[in-house]
Amino acid sequence: MDNMAPATSQADPDWPELRQQRRAIVVVDVVESVRLMQANEADVIDRWRRFVNEVRTQVLPVHGGRLVKSLGDGLLLEFESVSPAVAAALEIQRRVLPFNAGRAPDTVMGLRVGVHYATVVVDDLDIYGAGVNLSARVATLAQPGEVVVTAEVKDQMVDGLDAGTEDLGECYLKHLPVPVRAYRVGAPHRAVASEELARLPELRPTVAVIPFRAMVAEPSAQVIGDILADEVIARLSSAADMNVISRLSSAAFRDRNATLTEIAVHLRAGYVVSGTVFVSGHKVKLVVELADAATGSVLWADGLFGDSRDVFHADQQLVATVVSNVANAIIQSEVRRAASQPLPTLQSCGLMLGAITLMHRSSLTDFDRARSMLEYLIDRERGHARPHAWLANWHALRVTQSQSSDPQDDTARALEHARRALERDPQCSLALAIDGVLQINLVKDLGKAELRLDAAIESNPNEALAWLFKGVLHGFRGEGPQAEQASARALSLSPLDPLRYYYDTLAASAALGALNYENAIRLAQRSLRANKTHPSTYRALAIAQALTGDGEAATATVKSLLELTPRYTVGDFKVLSGFSAGPLKDMFADALRSAGLPA
Repeated sequence: MDNMAPATSQADPDWPELRQQRRAIVVVDVVESVRLMQANEADVIDRWRRFVNEVRTQVLPVHGGRLVKSLGDGLLLEFESVSPAVAAALEIQRRVLPFNAGRAPDTVMGLRVGVHYATVVVDDLDIYGAGVNLSARVATLAQPGEVVVTAEVKDQMVDGLDAGTEDLGECYLKHLPVPVRAYRVGAPHRAVASEELARLPELRPTVAVIPFRAMVAEPSAQVIGDILADEVIARLSSAADMNVISRLSSAAFRDRNATLTEIAVHLRAGYVVSGTVFVSGHKVKLVVELADAATGSVLWADGLFGDSRDVFHADQQLVATVVSNVANAIIQSEVRRAASQPLPTLQSCGLMLGAITLMHRSSLTDFDRARSMLEYLIDRERGHARPHAWLANWHALRVTQSQSSDPQDDTARALEHARRALERDPQCSLALAIDGVLQINLVKDLGKAELRLDAAIESNPNEALAWLFKGVLHGFRGEGPQAEQASARALSLSPLDPLRYYYDTLAASAALGALNYENAIRLAQRSLRANKTHPSTYRALAIAQALTGDGEAATATVKSLLELTPRYTVGDFKVLSGFSAGPLKDMFADALRSAGLPA
């Protein structure tokens, strides 16, 4: 289904006008269509026509898609954004099943679907460009009944909300000189049912702040809405008696027409703050409300006014008013519930987010670009601690993932950027947490690491990374219950985080320290479904598999580990691993050796 761009750009009044637009492109292909046609042409044509009509009349209107082409053995569809395109692709695979019901396997009309997100040339009749061709190439990676997407699509999705994903790694495609990162997607993972919310093992109320929606399309208005929501999250997070969902998780619901129940179920939040921002000149109006997710009732709502010039100042009366009223309303709600129920029962922001995402992508090109973005951000925002903290983490990852050509230099740079972060803001919970993990993984000073992580949690009890690293610390010491408790806390504070795989792989290491090998296997395998390029995930998985007696699986896992880090040895594990020297580290080293890791 290759699609060539028009050969000429000369204007023709009788031909549709061309325009460049960002589009999600979906290519649907019938597997072995020639063989099916030869076997029973009339039957295949009849089924295909009825199926295409169902897609056209029942799938595309719901998801806002356009049928660009319908061929005898495929479809070309376009959507304005990724989320509806992926939803439509999955629905198309479900809807073809009745057309194959009761038929012999060799007569089944199997579909493979590819999705890509790119800038294409569009007119009223067709779409053109390399992005269309790439969508068709990606479809060839899918097996019958599967949907495969590119990294550009994956980056616009929320894993667990739009779909479940499985990393296929770097894939070589016909006529393309460089590999393409691809992912297999399936139905979203099951969220906690609404009736289960009250049974979550959390003794403190949990609140999610959804990005405030701008009522005008002007970018500055949306930036103001994002900043206000971020500040509300930051200030609520300082309350030790309240859980606040991380901003990266709550941002998954930006511009989504999700119900209150859907938000609460996916984020596991008992309370949801949402609002709308109106901007006129320097005047800002924020209409905001706090809702009880269990009952759907609005606990507090107001229309507040402020000045857009004050949004960028540390002392924001608008934010202070929102935080004060939200906190008071939640506390009052909790008190009423306890008394009435039975006891048994801006651009810089874009740079930061882009760098964090690329830091955890597969290719070295993306990893190096993350460093460039952070260094640029440090130069632009000289007084901020967070870019230095993330750059410290970048250098640490380079060492722990065995990508560094000079581990001593990267270690020194990581510690220096952590020092600079804390120099700028000694109370920055992110900087304290990252310095803590540097002490664990690079310096091997678990005592100092504990001091740093405790300080991070004291500064912000809802700093998910601090709890995550605390779980690793306890695991390395063999303190099982504390390791699992801290890891569970980290996962609960960031249920839809883009770095969820990273949380899972560190939680798997903590589970190893707790000798909970089944949980370590579960967490490591879940991490690998999202990212197959993190070496420590394979190490934790291989150890757990070997110690549960599954030697064959452990050997296969070590083989995958060596494909990523060919020079890694048992000796490297003993030197680089944060597990305390003694029987625990020796047992894990022996497990890796038994699985085939070279000595």
